[in-house]
Amino acid sequence: MTMVNAYNATADKNLDPEDKALIARRTKALGPAYRLFYEEPLHIVRSEGVWLWDKHGKKYLDAYNNVASVGHCHPRVVQAISQQLGVLNTHTRYLHEDVVTYAERLLATLPDALGHMMFTCTGSEANDLALRLTRSYTRRQGVIVTRLAYHGLTEAVSELSPSLGEFVPRGPRVRLIDAPNPLHVPPEDQGALFATNLAKAIADMRADGVEPAALLVDTLFSSDGLYPDPVGFLKPAVDLIRAEGGLFIADEVQAGFARTGSAFWGFQRHGLVPDIVTMGKPMGNGFPLAGVAMRPEIIKEFGERARYFNTFGGNPVAAAAGMAVLDVIEEEALQSNSQHMGTFVKQGLSDIATRHIAISDVRGAGLFLAVECVSNGAPNATLASFVVNHLRQNGVLISATGPDGNILKIRPPLVLQQPEAQFFLDTVDAAFNAANPQ
Repeated sequence: MTMVNAYNATADKNLDPEDKALIARRTKALGPAYRLFYEEPLHIVRSEGVWLWDKHGKKYLDAYNNVASVGHCHPRVVQAISQQLGVLNTHTRYLHEDVVTYAERLLATLPDALGHMMFTCTGSEANDLALRLTRSYTRRQGVIVTRLAYHGLTEAVSELSPSLGEFVPRGPRVRLIDAPNPLHVPPEDQGALFATNLAKAIADMRADGVEPAALLVDTLFSSDGLYPDPVGFLKPAVDLIRAEGGLFIADEVQAGFARTGSAFWGFQRHGLVPDIVTMGKPMGNGFPLAGVAMRPEIIKEFGERARYFNTFGGNPVAAAAGMAVLDVIEEEALQSNSQHMGTFVKQGLSDIATRHIAISDVRGAGLFLAVECVSNGAPNATLASFVVNHLRQNGVLISATGPDGNILKIRPPLVLQQPEAQFFLDTVDAAFNAANPQ
């Protein structure tokens, strides 16, 4: 999955000589593990709102970036970061009112049962910390995740991120289960099947002498192919993991901060209260900021017996960025906009699907949508790649995901407006027309 929509350096793409030289320098300096997007990589030099500009001045609609969720270079966020950076930025062992205020404001968006916040710099760190807390509290090791999940890059969470590829090892304390897929299972059966698969994973884990500590899921199942519905289907699995002595960890890096439109947090769509919530990326709109919210009892003993310290996690500048993001979401009604514009885009994509048999499904929640590309009913990654790169050539940026690489992944900033959304839809329609000329 990590190679979906990746630049292939061995193919002759007649690249700009300057960019080709920069790619060579990049490879020499940064090594072979990094990836670039698109058949013809982008050389981006500036941004604003939902737009990115390359070095030639061509602009692109960013319909993919979950990081700049309130828009690239939002003036309110830029001002908050710059102002605080000009006054103080230090580690978290000094008192600072803004850090506490930010924690209080975040907790106010969450269920009352989640009483404490801890801050990190990245979502990987947040999930790593959540695992430490979970294993300390439960005295268990086993974690169940979905088959193509992505939860981070540290050694501890990379084994919980099968989307990184087969080369990344998974030990006996990890089990994978299928993500819910309404194309294969009737919606009314999704909850029961997901819980049944979880029960089998727990039994298999126990056969190896490992007790289940947690079920960890991205509540939109983003890397698996985006499966937000039906609302409520997660509850049987959550009830089961708790009955078996484990915790439910909701990874909200993708689903949180008003992305789904109908709720501020993805787990709220399912009527659930997690034991732990992890968050990241959109928290600071590009400034490194992530965190973990938890039930107080989960950290009680850990906090009494262990020392936790994150030099930069939740520093004063991070707190300023985070509060500015919350301000913008509220003052610009971005949760409502996500719901409204998400409905507009989803309907537009559904209309396009009626004209193209290669689209088998359009699904999503708010401004997170997916389009399934098929050929004779089978996944068609070649078509998905063609559409992604055709869009890139015509000023729209998306990517692809899913176990077969055939699912278009659409995630514009929450500030998307109708003219921009219509431009996106027109460009998507043109891409499918180009792929299947009449």
